[in-house]
Amino acid sequence: MVDLAVAVVDDLGPEELTLAKIADRAGVAAPSLYKHVKNLADLRRLIDLRVVKEMAETLRAAATGREGGDAVAAVADAYRHYLQAHPHRTHALTAAPDRGDTELSAATHAVAEVVFAVLRPFGFDHAQSVHATRCLRAAVHGFAGLEASGGFGRPEDVGESFEVLKKMLVQGLTNYAESQ
Repeated sequence: MVDLAVAVVDDLGPEELTLAKIADRAGVAAPSLYKHVKNLADLRRLIDLRVVKEMAETLRAAATGREGGDAVAAVADAYRHYLQAHPHRTHALTAAPDRGDTELSAATHAVAEVVFAVLRPFGFDHAQSVHATRCLRAAVHGFAGLEASGGFGRPEDVGESFEVLKKMLVQGLTNYAESQ
């Protein structure tokens, strides 16, 4: 059922997700879905969990075998490419999980751990790694979100702008590490 729900989100956007649409795609009556989920909010949580786990694996694969600025650039590219392929999944990557949801919290933590590992060669302590991770995430997610929504209207190449962003991020992380 989560596969069908993710497909609805990918095809129509998260605001169009309903249990009726899932039931229709599954070829079943809507009440039969309640055997699998409590309600629409529960289904949205399962989608978030799927997306966050996919992102953790996407970033992990991108970072493997790379270090320093190369790893930062690879993670940024992977994040951007994921959102280019799945622009309607941005909410799943921005919403903080409920503190009581240990499964979704662990999945979100796994994403952060990948970025922490990428940042380790910069020599940051834990707090600095948190700050750097937040900045990296905000920059890349913000860029990819603007790109997905058509927010870059000027004729200059958006890919070239992203290359500039990656250079700025690596230089900023390097400067931040040197200033500490």
